[in-house]
Amino acid sequence: MNTKPFTSKPGENAVVITRVADRQWHALDDDLVVGRGHAEHRPDGRLFVSIDAWHDATFDRLAEAMLAQLPAPLYTVVDEADAELTAGWRRAGFTVRRREWEYAVPTDPQVTGLEAVLPPEGVTIVPAGQADEGLLRAVDRAIRAEVEASAGWHSMPAEVIRRSADDTIVDPSKYAVAAAADRYLGLIRGVTVIRPRIGLVAVRAGEQRRGIARALLAHALGTLHRSGFATAWTEVQESNRAASALFEGIGARPASSNLELVR
Repeated sequence: MNTKPFTSKPGENAVVITRVADRQWHALDDDLVVGRGHAEHRPDGRLFVSIDAWHDATFDRLAEAMLAQLPAPLYTVVDEADAELTAGWRRAGFTVRRREWEYAVPTDPQVTGLEAVLPPEGVTIVPAGQADEGLLRAVDRAIRAEVEASAGWHSMPAEVIRRSADDTIVDPSKYAVAAAADRYLGLIRGVTVIRPRIGLVAVRAGEQRRGIARALLAHALGTLHRSGFATAWTEVQESNRAASALFEGIGARPASSNLELVR
């Protein structure tokens, strides 16, 4: 733990920046916490930072302390509508790396047009919780390797779910898969915490353009609809036109946008 005192404005009490844990910082004003900073490695290995502070001066000094003690490059994600937070990170030297759209996705098959969608011949959809873990991990590793060899996994939506360093499958029960006779061809991950979210839809490169992704979506959204959810949510990178077309083609509409910033 270390401390760094400073005065936010002339005449105010000294605000002290304290590193309270390996990747956590507090800004203290007369023992009152007036700001917090946090750093965390995402599943793709990148280090993301966040700051919650009452005043711009406190934000700036937290950022100064954190950036001095953390290795570059550093990343953060902000709601594009939050101009004040975005400005704070820009003052700290961060620049826009990419934009990610959050889509509101209808679940009603009569709205999405997925009511009659079936997987291609020889492919079956295995519901979430029923997938073979060995085959699931194998298709996940294969897809990740294919993405890394082309666009790079950084082009996929930012993943925030905690996992161990050597395991890319957080919770096998969250995945439905498209299965052939001897292997899995694609997967979809759904998470329902506060609201249902489609965290990932991916198909092996050699199996794309066969309708597998649409069949996985039809299954996942249909399941949510039968559970009483009218809308699901997902994130798509602005440059990923194929994913945008897939979701917009079933009636999904952009609801907000996030900026990923890097320093």
